[in-house]
Amino acid sequence: MMAMPAVRDAISSSDDDLDAVNDGDGDIDASVPHMPDAAPVASSVPDSPGPASDSAVADSDADHAYSTPVPHEMDAAVFPSAGVFAMFHGKRGVTRRLARWLNWFFEYLSDSFRPIIGVLLGASIIIALVNMCLALGVMPDDEASAGWMFVKAMWKGVFVFLPIIVAYNASNKLRVDPWLGAMIMGALMTPQFTGLMNAADADCATDPTLGVRSCTVHVFGLPMHLNDYSGNVFVPLIMVLALAALYRGLKRVLPRSIRIVFLPFVSMAVITPLTAFVLGPFGAWLSNGIGVSLAWLSMHAPFAFAVLLPLIYPFIVPIGLHWPLNALMIVNVQTLGYDFIQGPMAVWNFACFGSTAGVLLLAVRERDDAMRRTATGALLAGLLGGLTEPSLYGIHLRHRLVYRRMLVGCAAGGLTGALLGWFFPSVTPSGGVMHGVIAWSFAFTSLLTIPLFSRMWVYVASIAVAFVVPMVLIAIFDYRTKVPAENGDDPQPAGEKGITLGISENTPDGGEATAVRDVDADTAENRADDASSADVTSVIAPVSGAVLPLDDVSDPVFASRALGDGVAIRPDADIDDGPHAIVAPVAGVLKTVAGTGHAFGIRTDDGVEVLLHVGVDTVRLEGEGFTMTVSKGERVRAGDVLATVDFTKLRRAGVDATTMMTITNTAKMTSVTPLTGFDAAVGDPVITVER
Repeated sequence: MMAMPAVRDAISSSDDDLDAVNDGDGDIDASVPHMPDAAPVASSVPDSPGPASDSAVADSDADHAYSTPVPHEMDAAVFPSAGVFAMFHGKRGVTRRLARWLNWFFEYLSDSFRPIIGVLLGASIIIALVNMCLALGVMPDDEASAGWMFVKAMWKGVFVFLPIIVAYNASNKLRVDPWLGAMIMGALMTPQFTGLMNAADADCATDPTLGVRSCTVHVFGLPMHLNDYSGNVFVPLIMVLALAALYRGLKRVLPRSIRIVFLPFVSMAVITPLTAFVLGPFGAWLSNGIGVSLAWLSMHAPFAFAVLLPLIYPFIVPIGLHWPLNALMIVNVQTLGYDFIQGPMAVWNFACFGSTAGVLLLAVRERDDAMRRTATGALLAGLLGGLTEPSLYGIHLRHRLVYRRMLVGCAAGGLTGALLGWFFPSVTPSGGVMHGVIAWSFAFTSLLTIPLFSRMWVYVASIAVAFVVPMVLIAIFDYRTKVPAENGDDPQPAGEKGITLGISENTPDGGEATAVRDVDADTAENRADDASSADVTSVIAPVSGAVLPLDDVSDPVFASRALGDGVAIRPDADIDDGPHAIVAPVAGVLKTVAGTGHAFGIRTDDGVEVLLHVGVDTVRLEGEGFTMTVSKGERVRAGDVLATVDFTKLRRAGVDATTMMTITNTAKMTSVTPLTGFDAAVGDPVITVER
């Protein structure tokens, strides 16, 4: 149900041969939504607001105290087949700026919600357990009882105060004091504000479709349109955008000595009434408009609604557009007493899980331990928790055929639900008839939350079909494209040729770098040779720094080993004294070279494929701070300089300078052993590969 959201040019995924990358066929398949997450807002938009909650923080442009690491953040260059946005990347003018802003918008949406996945999941499990107790007669169905009211409060607080939580996360994302955003949103949810709807001069009306009540009162002689903002996420998202703009402007004009007092004061004094009079009503209107449109479609075209929604979800989830729909589900439950979106949405969820199950079956059959572990964890997270991220980022977005098989499951499950829902409709709390599955509460759609749906057997049939169809298709027809082996042997299954990671093969003109630290290529190569044998390849550190496991990387693609096992190197703290060399970690041929100089793909003569990626989200710098010294197709020795990097520029731009290095064809190796937990010098072995 949840997934996270990046479009760009790139290098090949973990099972791909590196020379299959950017092969010039221009393959952009809009049917495959390879768009996990876009560039972070703080880095995509120049001069984004800085943090401040006290003077020390407000005065620091480098220490973003409220900018927490984004757990899903990946290089914005990942997955160029990300639909239409991939076609924007690399072009100049309006389209490129449009793509950048769209990427920023999707990232803003995702990072405003992702930190609360845990509490939403916890609340949904409580709801499921309560409904199971009701069904089994363990708990009396008496909502007026003290026990029932207490249990209800355990989970309802998450949804009632969701706007405040989202405002906090959104402010954090834009590097504004998160408590400031939360308090402004909280002001519109106090009893004093909501009590205005009961004022004597309040003119109120109720939407006949959604059951949402709104009122108009006059405050200081001006008409104020009032709404219950509980569960509404559009309002905080819009409010924080205005807050960030004001916050940044105030930091420019206010002296540092008075920022701690006047920065929050002026922000609250301006943004609170602006939200109450303008932004809040607009957000409520937007939310209600989308809700009414979907409600109309589900009532007047239930068959199309049940079939199309599962087919649309796989394309909107990776870019974060499902989050507003999740908020609408919450509002529907609060106002209507049921939700009509979760049933069709669950079809896509279980098609996703079924695809993972098919991959798991093949992994078990072929004794692929790495994929078996990945698929097992992803499948359990999905079936028991309703989480799609492990499946999407660990498996599906790496292999195009998985998505195609999954879409067949979405269509089959949606068709099943549409047919059964038409002949066996559900009954709403008001006694109305709904030709489709409805949910009595918001929850992550998993096996544990099945009792929340009605008609339950129709729901079970639709998700079962959605699960089984892609599982069988993958088990029979595989999920990997057959590509010819270089030596002329029979074609072997490989990762998706069209899915690429992080770099373009074009090489721009680079300027001269100064203060480049000398690297002894012979010494580095000798170290690599000393640690290598006939069946073992040693991969050396391309830059000095602390060697960390990939688990410590903020980019989920690298952290999940989706691009193979390896290490991360956090450059030395004293590396800011000028441009520094990035050296080749192995000897071989450069199969892919980023036009921006931030990533390289090298294949050794023994067939080991090494991906070197400098920094997280460095593609957005468009080569600034990088000077390349090599081009695609060149043969390099271990220790040869590939590029020089000005880490000072990276850090000033708010970019994480951590350098990732992985063996992209890990599955084909006997073993890949990362050597972590120490400070490496350039040329020290950090990965041992046994072929």
